[in-house]
Amino acid sequence: MSGFIPGGLAPSPSVPGVHINSEAFWPSIDLDKLRETLRIDSSVTAARLETAVIAAVISVNRELSAWREAKQAAGYASLEAVPSERVKGQSQLVYLYQRAVECAAGAEVCERYRSYDTTRSGAEEADRTEPTIDDYRRDQRWAIRDILGTSRTTVELL
Repeated sequence: MSGFIPGGLAPSPSVPGVHINSEAFWPSIDLDKLRETLRIDSSVTAARLETAVIAAVISVNRELSAWREAKQAAGYASLEAVPSERVKGQSQLVYLYQRAVECAAGAEVCERYRSYDTTRSGAEEADRTEPTIDDYRRDQRWAIRDILGTSRTTVELL
């Protein structure tokens, strides 16, 4: 008797020291740090994580493009150079930018990986993951609003 048990592809380890760079104004995003911060395990391949982070950087940079242009016009060459209070020796704005990107990438990873298991346990896991996706989106919004110096509250009359 013989049988075939699919083992799938082995997860690819993250290449140490990989950074995603965008416009020179913005700090680079360290994929290893992001993976550790969001507790993303090796089942998310380096290529898929990179794709999620690039999409997150594009999204966050688009939302902050007018703000960036105003700061550059005021003579600031980088986000680090923009006056801000510091935490652990680093600009709060840098932390907020990194948080916005991390949260956007985390939401995308959660959204993409929830559909792989369509069993009952997979559906239950998706339900448990849903608030996490919403939490990531909310935290992304808050980080961007904090950079812009705008209120976190959005009120709409119906």
